[in-house]
Amino acid sequence: MLVIAQTLILATEETGGNGADLLLPNLPELVAGIIAFAIVFFFIRLWALPAINESLENRQRAIGGQMEEAEKAKLEAERFRADYETKLAEAQAEKSRILDEARAEADQLKADLIAKAEAQAAEIVDRSRTDAAAEKGRVMAEAQQEVANLTVDLAERVVGHNLDRQTQLGLVERYIAELEK
Repeated sequence: MLVIAQTLILATEETGGNGADLLLPNLPELVAGIIAFAIVFFFIRLWALPAINESLENRQRAIGGQMEEAEKAKLEAERFRADYETKLAEAQAEKSRILDEARAEADQLKADLIAKAEAQAAEIVDRSRTDAAAEKGRVMAEAQQEVANLTVDLAERVVGHNLDRQTQLGLVERYIAELEK
């Protein structure tokens, strides 16, 4: 800045003027500058300004279109989110329903298995009782036969001679039948 000031001071001293000459241009230069400025301004206004305005309008339309697309995308995203939440709620309800059904089926299956096991156990107990009763009857019959035979043998030894075996067995069986009552 100091260099510029020194240059102006030196130029003023050389011209011998008061320094205003350096700041104010000559009239022909001023007119030529104004005409050149008007021509450049005319061509800029004629070609550059419409291109700039068109570019700005295109940019404004593009931004407007992008904003509309963004709004549409936002609405679509909200719709998708609402659909997703609805489907999620439906899936939760379906899951709960399936779990409830599975629990009910499991409880029913458990009850069926318990009932079947109890029926089988009762059948086994009845069969065992029947088998035991049959075995008891067979053992009792064998025991009666053995007691009858022993009694007859004992009676023959005591009496010392052979008694009618059929009569003796009939007496013993009658006696045992009376005892069972």
